[in-house]
Amino acid sequence: MEDSIQPIKHDAYPYQFNALACEACGGHCCTGESGYIWVKYPEIESIAKFLELSIEDFAIMYLKKVKHRYSLIERYREDKEDYACIFFDDTMSRCSIYSVRPLQCRSFPFWEQFKGDKDEVKKECPGIV
Repeated sequence: MEDSIQPIKHDAYPYQFNALACEACGGHCCTGESGYIWVKYPEIESIAKFLELSIEDFAIMYLKKVKHRYSLIERYREDKEDYACIFFDDTMSRCSIYSVRPLQCRSFPFWEQFKGDKDEVKKECPGIV
């Protein structure tokens, strides 16, 4: 990436996001406490196609049902004593399905829960400016 990339702005949020920070971050948004990585059916289709799996095989291997929704599974990382998205590559410190990652991942750090709290999102993301 070029150093001249401008921070990403979103009018409804009191902060900007510098995507250049992702290279050195180590995957803070993909790791940490256990949670949910929500996926909708079109995203499931895209990821399954990307992985060259049937939707059924993808669902068996990578999804968990939570009430009426689906989430990607996580894996426990003993060395870090935390969790990571099943598609987080520890060796490369990045997402292994980046081009087809779910909307939840693509929209980070501009999540509703951070809308009025720049300090809280800064704890999660070193790219906040």
